[in-house]
Amino acid sequence: MAVEHVPGRDAGQIMLYALSTCVWCKKTKRLLEELGVAYDYEYVDLLRGDVRTKSMDVVRKWNPACNFPTLIINNKCIIGFAEDEIREALKP
Repeated sequence: MAVEHVPGRDAGQIMLYALSTCVWCKKTKRLLEELGVAYDYEYVDLLRGDVRTKSMDVVRKWNPACNFPTLIINNKCIIGFAEDEIREALKP
């Protein structure tokens, strides 16, 4: 699985690094969909080989502890399901 795109309102560049089995990652995806914004996401645990290595390098750059979800909104990193912070970052 590579980067998947979810269509919606353009709120800038949004990338979610998630785990397919993570409850908090699913809540973050649900919130983004509720807010109606377009975003990209990747389930890092389903990646293999070089693709996984590259993805983890990006996550580590933003979030050295490599916690999930790692959400990048317009060059701002939000770690974990921080609903208020996500809503604030996506205000129109």
